[in-house]
Amino acid sequence: MSKILVCIKRVVDYNVRIRVKPDGSGVITDNVKMGINPFDEIALEEALRIKERGLASEVVVVSIGPNETQQQLRVALAMGADRAILVEHSGAVEPLTAARVFLKLAEKEAPILIITGKQAIDDDNGQTGQMLAALWNRPQACFASRVEITGNVAKVSREVDAGLETLELDLPAVITTDLRLNDPRYVKLPEIMKAKKKPLETLSISDLNITATKQFSVSQVTPPPAKQKGVMVKDVQELVAALKQKGVL
Repeated sequence: MSKILVCIKRVVDYNVRIRVKPDGSGVITDNVKMGINPFDEIALEEALRIKERGLASEVVVVSIGPNETQQQLRVALAMGADRAILVEHSGAVEPLTAARVFLKLAEKEAPILIITGKQAIDDDNGQTGQMLAALWNRPQACFASRVEITGNVAKVSREVDAGLETLELDLPAVITTDLRLNDPRYVKLPEIMKAKKKPLETLSISDLNITATKQFSVSQVTPPPAKQKGVMVKDVQELVAALKQKGVL
């Protein structure tokens, strides 16, 4: 049975206006709507399309987080994933720890492909996919804007400074997705009801013999500076004078 493993992360919904805690230690998440990381939604959509083309038989979605992460996994199941695995952990998960967890699941599930978003919108590290590929000792292609599977080979196109770059990977492999790859499908109510009956396995990090190590810490979080009002100028000379006054020119 050919499986695709999709790694997703629970983050503050991208439509929510982020508020910083008064002490600057992080962002406020209490009573805030949470969702699937948008890049990971794209990864899941691509996995489902590959399965619908008959190139995979099962899509397994996995995540690391608190028990509440089951809600995002149920959404992934409603989108079309066959089953889900939650590795419960209440604290922050650094990229290397996440990669080690996903490696253990990859060794257990033996997927032909692991797909995840290129980065999460909460920390923007963009490292987990690359670390997973290195630990798994398998090829990787990051920031995919197009994926084609033929036999045991994946052809991945991605945008680079000079245009488009195409890579050919021997499967199994790791792919991280960019925004231009696809548009995730909407979840319909009947699928949400069906998702409640799909299997969702719960593990702990200790079950996988992994210790969540902390290698860096956040010293302070600050909101972006308030935008200044625009200034109307009459002509180019006045624009240049205003830019010189601000020290831009």
